[in-house]
Order: sequence, then C-alpha cells, then structure tokens
Amino acid sequence: MRSYRSFFFLPLAIALMLALAAPGQAQSFTLEQAMSSPFPSELIVSRRGDRVAWVFYAQGKRNIWIAEAPMFASRQLTHMDTEDGQDVTAPVFSPNGSSIAFVRGGNKNQTGEVANPTSDVAGAKQEVWVVDVRSGRTTRIGEGNSPLFSPSSEEVEYLREGHIWAAPIGGGKERKLFEARGNVTSPEWSPDGSELAFSSARGDHAFVTIYNPRSAHLRFLAPTIDRDIAPRWSVDGKRIAFIRLPSVADSFGADRERVQPWAIWVVDAHSGNGKEIWHSSNADNDSFFGGFGGNDVWQWVAGDRLLFMSERDGWAHIYSISAEGGAITALTPGEFEVENVAVSGDKSFAIIATNKNDIDRRHLWKVNVAGGTPQQITTGEGIEMYPVVINGDRQIALLHSTARDPFMPFIASADGSNMKPLAAQALPRDFPSAQLVVPEQVIFKAADGLEIHGQLFKPKNASGKLPAIVFMHGGPMREMLLGWHYRDYYHNSYAENQYLVSRGYMVLSVNYRSGIGYGRAFRLAPHRGARGASEYQDIVAGAKYLQSRDDVDKKRIGLWGGSYGGYLTALGLARNSDIFAAGVDFHGVHDWSQRVAGLVVPTDTAERNRVARESSPISAVDKWRSPVLLIHGDDDRNVEFSQTVNLVRRLRASGVEFEQIIYPDEIHELLLHQDWLRAYHATADFFDKHLK
Repeated sequence: MRSYRSFFFLPLAIALMLALAAPGQAQSFTLEQAMSSPFPSELIVSRRGDRVAWVFYAQGKRNIWIAEAPMFASRQLTHMDTEDGQDVTAPVFSPNGSSIAFVRGGNKNQTGEVANPTSDVAGAKQEVWVVDVRSGRTTRIGEGNSPLFSPSSEEVEYLREGHIWAAPIGGGKERKLFEARGNVTSPEWSPDGSELAFSSARGDHAFVTIYNPRSAHLRFLAPTIDRDIAPRWSVDGKRIAFIRLPSVADSFGADRERVQPWAIWVVDAHSGNGKEIWHSSNADNDSFFGGFGGNDVWQWVAGDRLLFMSERDGWAHIYSISAEGGAITALTPGEFEVENVAVSGDKSFAIIATNKNDIDRRHLWKVNVAGGTPQQITTGEGIEMYPVVINGDRQIALLHSTARDPFMPFIASADGSNMKPLAAQALPRDFPSAQLVVPEQVIFKAADGLEIHGQLFKPKNASGKLPAIVFMHGGPMREMLLGWHYRDYYHNSYAENQYLVSRGYMVLSVNYRSGIGYGRAFRLAPHRGARGASEYQDIVAGAKYLQSRDDVDKKRIGLWGGSYGGYLTALGLARNSDIFAAGVDFHGVHDWSQRVAGLVVPTDTAERNRVARESSPISAVDKWRSPVLLIHGDDDRNVEFSQTVNLVRRLRASGVEFEQIIYPDEIHELLLHQDWLRAYHATADFFDKHLK
C-alpha cells in the first residue's frame, strides 16, 4: 500500500514542482545579483606611471582602489563602509605619487545645500580628503572641491566659493592663497612649481591670470573683453596656451544652437606678449566644442604642438597644431567620434576611445600627435573606455565590459595585447554573467526616413507572443551600447533591462536622435526637444518595429526611461496610449515651457514658448489613458521636482491611473543603492501588473 501511494503521488509531486518552478525559470537571477558588480570610475595614473587608482562604487559604498607596478596587483585603499550617499570624485595623485586627494560629497544646490539622501540630521558637506597610498590613512583637509597638489606634494589646494585654498596634506590650518575678484577656474602649477596659472571668471569675461607666491602678486595675460579659459603651461614653463572665446551677439534660435567662435592663443608667461595661432570659422560645425567628458584633450604634446578637439567636419575629432601656428593636422578623420583621449608620458602619441568601425561599441586606437594613420589596438565585442598610459608607456590601464561582463578595470600592453582584469576579486562570485543575454543591433527607420539604431534584448528560450518594452536613455547626449555601459546611471539601466528580459519581456533600447555617437547633425537634430519633439518619432518607430515582429504582442508594449528618457516616456503615454499600454517615468521633463535646470531651452519669445509647451507631455494629458509609475527625488538638481508635481495635478484632474515613488532628499542620479533597487523592483512589478 505504501509503495502504491508513493507511485501515485510521485508524478503529482513532480508536476507541482515543475509548475512552481516555471516562473523561476524565466527569472534566472535576482535584481540584486544583476546590480551587484562594483562600478569603476575616475581612473587616474601617477606622474611616474607606476600607480593607477580608481573609485569603486560597490552596492552603495564608494572607495578608492589602487594597483602598483610591477605586478599591478590591486587593493582597496579607503574603507568607507557605510552607505551614506556621499559621492567620491575627482581623485588626483600627488606629484611624488605618495598621496591621493579626492572629494567626498556633491555640489550644492541653488539654496546652498549639499545632497543628503539619508536625511542625516548632522547635514552633509562637500570636503577634500587625502589618503596615503602606503598606509591607507585618510585625512580630512577642508570644505571644497577640485583638488590639486603643490609641486612639493606637501600641500593640497582646492576651490571653495570661487577662491583657492590650501592646507598641509597631513591636515592642519587652511589658508586662502590670495584674494582676487572673480571665480578661480582651471588652476595649474608651472612645471617648476613657482607660479600658478588660472582663469579668473568674471561673468561676461574672463582673464588668464598668474599668481606668484613669492612676490604675492597677480598678473593678467593679454586681457580683453573676451573669455579666456583653460590655461596650459608649456613643458619649459615659459609660455601659456589658452582658449579665447570672443564675446559675440549671436544667440541660439528656434532650430539652432548658439555659435561660439573660438581661438587658440600662445603667450609669454611673464610678459603676456604673444599671438593668436589659430581661430575657428563662423560656421556652426566650428563652434567651440569641449568634448563629451572624460580625459583632458586640450594640452601641450611632443614637437611643441597643441592637442585639441573640434567638430569642424561634423564629427568629434582630435587635431594638433604647432605652437607657432600654421595649418592644423586632423588626427582622426572619418565618420566616427572620439570620446576619450589619453596622452603618453613622452607626449608623442595618444590612446583614444572611439566608435570607429564599430558604431555601437567603443574600442581603443593609437594616434601619433603629429599625424599618420590611426592604429586599432582593441577589437571584438567588448567596450573599452577611459584609457591611461602607464609603466613607461609600455602598458595601458582601461575600463572594459562586454554584453555579459560588467564594466571593470583592466590592464594591457600598449598594443592592446595581454589584457587582464585588475580587480577580478571585487566582482561577486554569484554575479550572473552566464544568465545574461547578448543584445542584437537593430536598425529601423523613423517616419521621416532617418535611420535609428537600437539594441534588442530577447529572452532565452522564449515562445509565443511576448510583452515588450521600449527603453530610452537620458541626456539626451548619451548613447546606449551593445554591452554594459561606461556611465554608472546607464550601467544601472542596462542591469534593469537584463532583469526585465529575465522576467519574460523583450526590450528594445532606442538611440534616438539628439544622442551622441552618430555625428553632430544627429545630435543637434532639427526640431528636437522643446523645439518640436522630433525625436519622439524615433520612439514610435521603435514601437512599430516591435509590433511588426511575430514574437511580440502588439497590445502589450510599455516604455520606460529616466530624465530625458522620462520625458519621452511621458510623451509616449500622453500622445499614444493606443501604442503604449504602461510606462515608468524616472524624473522626466513634463513641461518645456517651465524652467529646466539641466538644459538650455529656447522659450524667450511667445512663439517659442508655445512650441515648447506643445512639445511637452502636459499638452496632451487629455489623451493620456495608460497607467504610469512616476519616480522622483525632491532634491533633483537637473529636473525640478515641480515638473512631477505639476504633471500629477493634471493626471489627477483627468482621472489617469498613476503610482508614485518619491524620495525625500534624493537627487537626480539616485545616490543610494537601496533607492535604485526599490525603484527597479517597482518598475518590474508595475510592468508585470499592466503588461502580463
């Protein structure tokens, strides 16, 4: 009898186990696992090239790591083990490589408050700290940002409220270096350490200024009514190169950016006598362009040349020119964009991160600063960014990812060979690389015929018609790639998209017009944003691409995004609830006619204000039918919290279903790991509720 009962219940038990396991098979890993990898940033190298350091953001804790020659074995240097939401930025080595200065805490908002996402009753400060690379001992220096060391390495300078301050690296009384009108920017010591150059910003003009500590004297180099910025010392310390931005009356229009002509000047560091060695044209493409961020491009290089970036041919490229003037040399011609630049120790070559020959990834190339054909040094399906040249120019350190492997620090030979991880031990053992999917590159056309790139994430072993989600990055000067992203915000977004796929959704990430990677004309597309929302047609095209697929249920398509992606999410729900059945809007712009802190919006005339409003989600709330989840921190410094407050008032009046997650004291890029987890869990649950 016992054997019969066992035989009878065994199939039933197996069937029950399979039924219970079925949902779990679709979700092969947790969100916590997908977001467990430490995110590296701020990769720096010591002057001698024998040490590299970076910041690791590991599940809410931010610390500096270091690796040293000859083996470059990495170790954690600081031990800030509490998730307090205080960012760690701007690390810099002392000239002798024995110390690293860095900043803890973010910038102040308009009311003078440093971000305090834990609502600590003691408040929060932005402070400069120094860590000893041998002992790991950390010392608080003082309130401020933008640290740099004195040439002797015994003192650290930093900026606070427009002035430059200094204190001993071991801590002690701080002092203001000098009193001067204007705000100090771009301070840089001369090669011999005797003088400090900086730009004195004074509203509508700026002077390149030299401070001599011995004489306690300031002198101004070739002052005019224009804005002179970014002074750079020559190797011998006798000359200063700087960028001059002429004061012009041109203003940006309804469909064009303000054109800013610019020029390169080289002057004698003592007398200020010198000359303009090059100037831009008045064409739109030749407007001043400082790059997309990352490593410093503007600097002196070998052969008494200067290196700079421009979009004069419609793409972001680097150029060099003799300090005596003459023709400029295009170092990276072609239809691709240069994003990072790292110059070798001897200043003879640069390693660049670019999408040359692989437009939806980034690889490293070597470029001679005097000209010549660039040489590719990394290839394949990875993404390589933020290189630094180390160890006597024989090796490079970089940050690298693939579709399955998160962004991490690596080291390689200067030719790109022998690449290996610098901190493999920092990646949790249960990180789900093997369970992640590899996104496919897809290209589709918008209604006006423009080609749009996207990344399609398909669930493994899926069958039948799937619910689908369109994702939009923020910025809009961003680009999602065919792998883990090199910015922490979008590294998180990539993790969430992989998590949604694991729950049975097909996800399409859309690189809409006004993003980077596809040239200046694409980035500055006509009628974008407040000028007419032309990029919205790219989102609709993405949804129609999904609807055209046999494996997608066209009635179960949602969308989500943050910031500018939040704007496009709300716009999709407002204009096309017939296409988008639900959406999740992270801190989006909802009314372009109101002030938006992070973006310049042309609303200076009644007509432009009307267009801005018509380009906004609030203009179509009367057609909004689909449910939305709104997520916003009330200390957002990029998109005012009032944007969500005002939208909710209209949604309530129209009877639109909405949910909200509000984070008191959080900023735009959520500072607490736990807040990202809560928001992303809520996003997945919201889509499960409305699309399944």
